[in-house]
Amino acid sequence: MKQVNLDKLDRRILDVLQQDGRISNQMLAEQVGLSPAACWRRVRTLEEAGVIVGYSARLDPEAMGQGLCVLVNLSLQRHTIDSTAEIEREVSSYPEVLQCFAVTGNADFVLRVVVPDMASYDQFLNEKIFTLKGIAQVNSNFALREIKNTHTLPVSE
Repeated sequence: MKQVNLDKLDRRILDVLQQDGRISNQMLAEQVGLSPAACWRRVRTLEEAGVIVGYSARLDPEAMGQGLCVLVNLSLQRHTIDSTAEIEREVSSYPEVLQCFAVTGNADFVLRVVVPDMASYDQFLNEKIFTLKGIAQVNSNFALREIKNTHTLPVSE
């Protein structure tokens, strides 16, 4: 995807929407100094250009009974297009996996996994991760506490 040129007003709109995705168009327009119609047009343009990819509610994992966060490093036995694609497909289908990154360094993939407890993580490993073809090594890092967790991108010029 090509980078989109954003002016100061676009950046202000994005900053406000990242803080409150449920803000009304009227309130958004007031905060960024535009008419409601002009603001609506800009938001639609940002959506159509793929800058805004969606809106969602953030949930508290503890409140949802998903309090154990694990960063899982997966190393592959061999690196082929087919084996890598298969692992990516499988891992992407697991609801416990919130994020998956192909990385450089000691691992090939890093997963952010949330589960209720250690027994659930053990089951996840045995039934899902250990059944993947081509995995050479699995290394689990358990989050002790969350310091920062944001999806807010810096939008200032």
